[in-house]
Amino acid sequence: MHVQTLNCFGAQPGDGNPALVIEDDGMDPAARQAFAAARNTTCVFLSADKEVDYFYPHMRSPLCLHATLAVAAVLFSRDEPGKAIEVRTAMKGQRLGLSREGDNYFVRLAPQPVPSLEVREEQLAALLNAPGLVFASKAQVASVGSPKLLVEVKDTDTLYGLAPDLAGIADWGKAHGVNGFYVYCRLDADTVEGRNFNHLDPALEDSATGVAAGALAVALGHGLTVRQGRATGRDCLIRARVDNGAILVGGMAEASTR
Repeated sequence: MHVQTLNCFGAQPGDGNPALVIEDDGMDPAARQAFAAARNTTCVFLSADKEVDYFYPHMRSPLCLHATLAVAAVLFSRDEPGKAIEVRTAMKGQRLGLSREGDNYFVRLAPQPVPSLEVREEQLAALLNAPGLVFASKAQVASVGSPKLLVEVKDTDTLYGLAPDLAGIADWGKAHGVNGFYVYCRLDADTVEGRNFNHLDPALEDSATGVAAGALAVALGHGLTVRQGRATGRDCLIRARVDNGAILVGGMAEASTR
């Protein structure tokens, strides 16, 4: 078994969200889940035929873009720099195109169908544990492989003042086919800052959520830069672009020195 640790979506070298890329493991899904739980880190298992299987410490996932960025860095270290690479996900067979632009790697995805939902602002504020919260726009669901409820608040003070009902969000998400809330605010016309709420333990909050950046590009209809990680002490930066109906999500990925 070969294990590599990489930091992904770092705003500068040395930062980023960690992921383990595991090859030649020979494990079944239960053993892979136990491995991820023991390492307490997002793990992606990469097969010889470029199938990718994602495991968070607490669950298997159909898609994880920061782990896919780690896979891109591993594969491009072996292949010709300009060569196109495609991987497919283990759970849903979703095909992901990988590319490299200088120090940045990108994952090419297609927008995915989402449930049609109307969420009352009172219910949303209650789940965020912020009664009376005034939202900056109407919440909406979008997806590039993992549906997110996208919730816009007015500023970073509001964003970092949130202490949501994580169990309530999880229950709501299961009932509606949505993988958590992504709460964000605008820093300028093309830059947002966000936090992802889809874990029961607040200590497991994501430092970078690539699927949410992709979902935002789908919902807003244009490219953007997403900043994330202040709440976890890891400064992350995600770039999302719209290209002929496809969504490209990318950023830096580098071997960890920790």
